[in-house]
Amino acid sequence: MAPPPYLVRRLVLAPCTIIVALAAIATIPLWVIVIAFASRFVPGRWRILRAGWFLFLYIELQAVTVLILFGHWIASGFGRNMKEPRFQDLTYRTIAWWLRRLMGSARRTFSLSFDLDVGPEDPDEAPRADRPLLVMSRHAGPGDSFLLVDAVLNNLGRRPRIVLKDTLRVDPCIDIALSRVPSRFVPGHRRPGTIEAIRDMAATMGASDAFVIFPEGGNFTARRRELAIERLDEIGRTDLADRARGMSHVLPPKPRGALTTIAAAPTADIAFVGHVGLERLSTLRRLWQGLPMDSAISVRVWYVAAEDVPPEDEREEWLYGQWERIDRWIDARIAAEVGAS
Repeated sequence: MAPPPYLVRRLVLAPCTIIVALAAIATIPLWVIVIAFASRFVPGRWRILRAGWFLFLYIELQAVTVLILFGHWIASGFGRNMKEPRFQDLTYRTIAWWLRRLMGSARRTFSLSFDLDVGPEDPDEAPRADRPLLVMSRHAGPGDSFLLVDAVLNNLGRRPRIVLKDTLRVDPCIDIALSRVPSRFVPGHRRPGTIEAIRDMAATMGASDAFVIFPEGGNFTARRRELAIERLDEIGRTDLADRARGMSHVLPPKPRGALTTIAAAPTADIAFVGHVGLERLSTLRRLWQGLPMDSAISVRVWYVAAEDVPPEDEREEWLYGQWERIDRWIDARIAAEVGAS
């Protein structure tokens, strides 16, 4: 489904964010009574209260962020100077602040804990500060997008560039903020020009930038994994289909977008990201059923220096090898969690 037109998003959705936030504050006593009563009939430890409180925080945080971004727009000469470095910096700082508050609220409200291992095992393997960074992650729901961009901004100190579905434009914060920095909203189905846009974003990265990409092309589900393997068989790539069958926790990567970014940014180091636990945030239904989480979300990152990336004709096999490594790591983490329980 396509997002609403630009004017509707700016003149209707963005102001409605403020109105809804004010209405939520004004009706807090009513909602407290309703939620407290409903909690008696909903299983789980204050499940409906946790969900309601996080929704309230999200609405208020949205409103504050939209007002901040509106202030930037006015200060930039009503948008004329928004591409200047100082306003780009303000936008990234606002995104970083928004994500810190959002992820912090999620941790406290849902009893989440994060085991983030984003540093290299060997200090010599750390990405160089004078090079851009490509971040390639498995995909298991919208939660990993927020977590990953938060880590890029607030842990690695990089400026993220990201490709995301245009349906996310219905969120005023995401729509307004990411429209002001190098990012790309793409339709759910392929359209001409998407790969070219990805190539341009990768080619123009500076040393402080990080391009975030999900080579699987969608959230992991068992059904999507089966379909992806069937497609590989249909196009005659039985070698890749056999390797995909050996990976039980991830989808086989779609190499075109990932290899395009590598070719367009030959000086960039690469970070590969595996994570376990975010599957519980993959849909609203699964999130609701799992509240409170009371468990750790583990994230592991390893790095490949630009000079260690293989030649172009070997990169597809190499990318599959990295995904097999992610799958093995996930398998080991799940086994460790089962053994500890």
